[in-house]
Amino acid sequence: MGSFKIKGGNKLNGELTPQGAKNEALQVVCAVLLTPEKVTLHNLPDIRDVNFLIDLLEELGVKVERKGKGTVHFTSDNINLDYLLSDQFKQRAASLRGSIMIMGPLLARFKKAYMPKPGGDKIGARPLDTHFLGFEKLGATYTYDSNSGFYTLKADNLTGKYILLDEPSVTGTANIVMTAVMAKGKTTIYNAACEPYLQQLCSMLNSMGAKITGVGSNLLTIEGVTEFGGCVHTLLPDFIEVGSFIGLAAMTQSNIVIKNCRVDMLGRIPETFMRLGIDLTIKGDDIHIPSQKHYEIQRMIDGSIPTIYDAPWPGFTPDLLSIILVTAIQASGTVLIHQKMFDSRLFFIDRLKDMGAQIILCDPHRATVIGLNRSSNLKSTKMSSPDIRAGVALLIAALSADGTSTISNIEQIDRGYQFIDTRLNAIGADIQRVD
Repeated sequence: MGSFKIKGGNKLNGELTPQGAKNEALQVVCAVLLTPEKVTLHNLPDIRDVNFLIDLLEELGVKVERKGKGTVHFTSDNINLDYLLSDQFKQRAASLRGSIMIMGPLLARFKKAYMPKPGGDKIGARPLDTHFLGFEKLGATYTYDSNSGFYTLKADNLTGKYILLDEPSVTGTANIVMTAVMAKGKTTIYNAACEPYLQQLCSMLNSMGAKITGVGSNLLTIEGVTEFGGCVHTLLPDFIEVGSFIGLAAMTQSNIVIKNCRVDMLGRIPETFMRLGIDLTIKGDDIHIPSQKHYEIQRMIDGSIPTIYDAPWPGFTPDLLSIILVTAIQASGTVLIHQKMFDSRLFFIDRLKDMGAQIILCDPHRATVIGLNRSSNLKSTKMSSPDIRAGVALLIAALSADGTSTISNIEQIDRGYQFIDTRLNAIGADIQRVD
């Protein structure tokens, strides 16, 4: 198990370019299973979760050719479905939540799919009901072995239906869309997720031959087709990295330019950080955060303490609440962080309190941050990364703290952030990776 040793207190200066989007990559990599023809993906992030999923597809029979930085060719013309019943598949797929999205393409193209209960971050309840209720609506049947935690899906005749999702799950919507594109007739999905990454998936599928309309809204209409061709698709930049870099700049009083952000697709991310008083300038697709000693949380119009909470797109993404929380530590003022979607994501604040942060955990979903306003610096400490986003929040805290901190279990951070130590060291950070 690896760790980072971080010498805090350095002010960073320079440019950072966000990697390709992790959450989009997990969807579009699974979509290559829909066609026997070559699919080329550009701007794929070189991170553990994505590489793990690509390795899984290779073992399933997908031909994978890596062509330079971020470009990968996929050809799924010789899929070995028997591999899905192997112990090796059960073990590997169970360790990555994103693997659940191979079920939709396999069900659409081969009329059957198998999957162990997937893993992923331990951030609270993450039920799969939306996925399977959608599969059932389209004509699939499934069984679940509670002893082995293994799902079996079969569908001799997929037929388009009207589907009202119980929640706008991003992965659930992606899975159902990738099934419905080859179902006979018309499928209507209402209360669908409409995040930019889901929009990207739909655009990619349309370029492969799908007939999806309503992209970007919560009402998708899909006319089923019988076959798919290849395509070339370029991933968006990772918006979670963009937000992480904004928080990093503010906490460390650094001067950072974030390049090629696709600002038009960032939604409420810049505005939410500006509510904390962070000074940022948008020029084209770049975001400049100047060195800023003080930033003040904006109160509500009536003077009350503001709440920052997560919501489905176009609301604020839950993946950045950990970053918002840690950024508020050195703000002037008080803010309530309300994590609505997951019930275990705020527990990492104990590490921040050990460092000197003033945070009150109200309940599993809410925490109040009383900003220090630079009256004191955070103290260095030893800690462990509980999940991807909390891990980077702790890294930001360590980079702003006095002394040298140690973060263990950095494999969690590597799952979502590409060479984060190397990239930050290049602009002035002092992060040592220790195996």
